[in-house]
Amino acid sequence: MNLQVTPSGDVKIVRIDGRVDTINAGELEKPVLEMIEGGSNKIILDCSGLNYISSSGLRVFLVIQKRIMGTPGFFRLSNLQPSIREIFDISGFSTIFSVYADNDSALKG
Repeated sequence: MNLQVTPSGDVKIVRIDGRVDTINAGELEKPVLEMIEGGSNKIILDCSGLNYISSSGLRVFLVIQKRIMGTPGFFRLSNLQPSIREIFDISGFSTIFSVYADNDSALKG
């Protein structure tokens, strides 16, 4: 898994490429939580390159969401691949997260 962070004003767009699973879930969780602790509380996860997510990955998304809820910011997902979107729909996560078709839509909220 690779992460690329791109600032857009006061929003951090975090692009995920690859898999988020038990082995590497911490590689997503740690830097994003550090961003939040550092004052970046407006985060968009660009999932255009995410091709697999396990239950451990879903847990990380929940941890990030809960941490952001305690701030005046937001946590949004964009560019979910159809297979990832299906996982979110089946698990009920589509109702928990704000999901957008692309980064521009996510920025506008």
